[in-house]
Amino acid sequence: MRKIRAIVKRPDEKYGHVTNISNTLENLQRTVGGYIETVTFDDFTIICNEEGKLRKLEPNMFVGMDMLVGTIIVVGTNKDEFSDLKIDFNIWKRLVDKWGN
Repeated sequence: MRKIRAIVKRPDEKYGHVTNISNTLENLQRTVGGYIETVTFDDFTIICNEEGKLRKLEPNMFVGMDMLVGTIIVVGTNKDEFSDLKIDFNIWKRLVDKWGN
């Protein structure tokens, strides 16, 4: 079971925290509390709960005009696989502040 560097952000955290997380579907689903959905950017991918809004999970943060809910995981990607997050935590904090969270 390979671990990857990621940011996990719960709704009660402003920026989240850097951690090493097991890169298995089961673990990612357990972390977000259900089936996963991804929002992909050039440098990272956000993993969230696919049914979070239907289940009325707690608001987490805006990404553009969309509100993500519940716990999210920010990871890197390598082709079709999740991988170590390459962006620095300070860059992530600036993005969160820019998005107005």
